[in-house]
Amino acid sequence: MDASKQRSAGFQPSCSYKRIQPFISYRPGSARKCSTAVLPNRPRVGTKTSQAPMETLKGPLDLTGFVAANAPAESAQSMAVLFSSISVAIKQVAGKVARAGLEGLYGVAEQQGGGSGDTQKKLDVVANEVLKAVLSANAEVVMLASEEEDTPVVLRQLGSSSGGSGHGGYVVVFDPLDGSRNIEAAIPTGTIFGVYRVPAAAAPVGDDDLAPVLQPGTELVAGGYSLYSSATMMVISIGQGTHGFTLDPLCGEFMLTHPNIKIPARGQIYSVNDARYYDWPEGLRKYIDTIRQGKGQNPRQYSARYICSLVGDFHRTLMYGGICMNPRCHLRLVYEANPLALLCEQAGGAASDGQMRIREIIPVKLHQRLPLFMGSPEDMTELMLYDDVQQLDGKKYDV
Repeated sequence: MDASKQRSAGFQPSCSYKRIQPFISYRPGSARKCSTAVLPNRPRVGTKTSQAPMETLKGPLDLTGFVAANAPAESAQSMAVLFSSISVAIKQVAGKVARAGLEGLYGVAEQQGGGSGDTQKKLDVVANEVLKAVLSANAEVVMLASEEEDTPVVLRQLGSSSGGSGHGGYVVVFDPLDGSRNIEAAIPTGTIFGVYRVPAAAAPVGDDDLAPVLQPGTELVAGGYSLYSSATMMVISIGQGTHGFTLDPLCGEFMLTHPNIKIPARGQIYSVNDARYYDWPEGLRKYIDTIRQGKGQNPRQYSARYICSLVGDFHRTLMYGGICMNPRCHLRLVYEANPLALLCEQAGGAASDGQMRIREIIPVKLHQRLPLFMGSPEDMTELMLYDDVQQLDGKKYDV
């Protein structure tokens, strides 16, 4: 059907230049720029999470400007510079993920390494190198720790960053590419990161000193994740709520699209690999049996949604509510659990290892693993009533 017949039949184009124009400032012969105009406050179809009005937030809608305007005054400049570097790295990783098939980046890396013990994919290695290179060039970053590295990387003398921030610099921990086993299937993947501050008076330490990265999650000053999917997103917290930004391909900037995310008090979705049901402890089996029959505190039957990508499963839980979990000692406290727990709590949710609050656990090893349960506060409270929910048998699965 040609355009004239579509119009006469009542068809309307799904988008048009007029709809895009208010958000883009563009003149022929000039670079495209994202507008700093406030996006209208309107409900998002299919999104059940609640969001505060834009008026409660300060400053522009681009990521770096937002951080500069909303971070604590004493660290606003250094934090904005840090997030600028993180966003650059994430854009580069997003490009590699999108072009993986074209650039021969599918499959297992030829040389295996890293401290996590998992099989490294080619993209794991590439993403790790990108993040290391970009963050190493940031004068505010004094130490890095990656899931793909055996030991932390000390960049500068701890306790004295060269960025003039007035504190001792930042320690950044990260999982470069979460869910990489799904790469060949084009299933959503992501990057997870957490940021700690080094006190200005901190004593210099050696390369083998793990104290700066083995801080409890309560000491995180920022955290976030990127999601590589139908859109590239960054969801962050700088200690004042959880906020989502979407990469605008027209101008190459992350723009605020999900301000002040609030996870619903209760959801109707659980996310777990329940093929392991018969290996679970009795308490967890009873909980799952109860909610999927609609016999729990929520009279509605729950549905299962699970894609085996922690960022993807957590992002859906954050948006729609419910609970996501891995009851085995499988996920990393430093690189995955603590940053996501910060985001979950800042959005009004809860995160636990099945016994205690994630962010109160003091790490004792760099690659320490633990069970992880995160989600809506009422769902998490109900789960904890069953007590015996951790699968601690140490069983491994060959997949």
